[in-house]
Amino acid sequence: MKSSSNSATADTIVIGGGLHGCSTALHLALRGMKVIVVEKDRVGRHASSANAGGVRRLGRALPEVPLSAASAQMWQNIEALVDDDCGFVASYQVKLADTDEQMDQLRARAQQVRDIGFEHEHIIDQQTLRDLVPAVSPACIGAMAVKGDGFANPFQTIKAFHQKCKQLGVTFHEGSGVDRIERAGTEWSVQTADGTFVAPNIVNCAGAWGGKIAAMLGDDLHVEARAPMLIITEKMPHFIDCVAGAQGIPFSFKQFPNGTVLIGGGHVGTAHPDINKTDLNFEGLATYAKTAQRYFPIMKNAKIVRCWAGIEGFMPDGIPVIGAGQADNVFHSFGYSAHGYQMGPVCGKILSELVIDKASTLPIAPFAPTRFAA
Repeated sequence: MKSSSNSATADTIVIGGGLHGCSTALHLALRGMKVIVVEKDRVGRHASSANAGGVRRLGRALPEVPLSAASAQMWQNIEALVDDDCGFVASYQVKLADTDEQMDQLRARAQQVRDIGFEHEHIIDQQTLRDLVPAVSPACIGAMAVKGDGFANPFQTIKAFHQKCKQLGVTFHEGSGVDRIERAGTEWSVQTADGTFVAPNIVNCAGAWGGKIAAMLGDDLHVEARAPMLIITEKMPHFIDCVAGAQGIPFSFKQFPNGTVLIGGGHVGTAHPDINKTDLNFEGLATYAKTAQRYFPIMKNAKIVRCWAGIEGFMPDGIPVIGAGQADNVFHSFGYSAHGYQMGPVCGKILSELVIDKASTLPIAPFAPTRFAA
């Protein structure tokens, strides 16, 4: 790579140093490309290190199922990819039900997944659920379960992807927000506070800021910045190995090996992406705590240690943008709507295929940026 104090050239510029940006850079580098990553803050600053770390196929939007299944295989051997196990623990993920109506909904969902050729979601009865999760409320009458799903450590994961990228020769420019993007012949010029970077290919992995970058590249892709919230409790005696959710209710629940319990779901605070800050929604946090007690009575006397929120990009239809932009050699991968962590490994591979091969080996048509065209 040719470089000076204020300029550099590469084969591809990746904008955004979160998990998806790092995974994209990693897979491009594995295929021999010279890659520059520009990140406006620091690597993994936002959703990539502030999420719940769920590694799940369970309950995915149907278009995501093939990608999630492929990524699940990569997680099973994640150490071979990044020289680190990323704290990945494979067990079960379960979606709890405490009414007959909810059980019927879960059965219908499992059938939808079978209809598209996947068999990983299984319905379990009350006794099987109790054998798997003894601490669950007696009111729960069954669940949908996926064996092999689990969780990992988001901070450890982004660190491992970052380090592996650097070992492969990827150059990172942190604190390097994009000011301007211009096209000159077959090259793209990206002007930042840290210098000007030039490459024939650009991949936009800017998360909640992806819409701003897309506009600079000629694509109108609206993404909403939201602030998903999480709670962590004090250490408790071990009582659950799997990750639990609930049918029809925003809820995510897991216990880490150190005994702390993480509670999350769909409640959000207020995101302020222009100043990198969030405000917590204490009513939503209280709902998390009540929901945890509803499904796990042992949580009645648990003490909360910390609450926080990260900034995440949400698309209008709840699934990400993955694909080529209108201009030549522009690609987008953002808007994962609070469920992109598990798909990080495979989506980086997909973007490397789009850049190099101009086609993906997995079905990505539902994620096309053009779906939002007027």
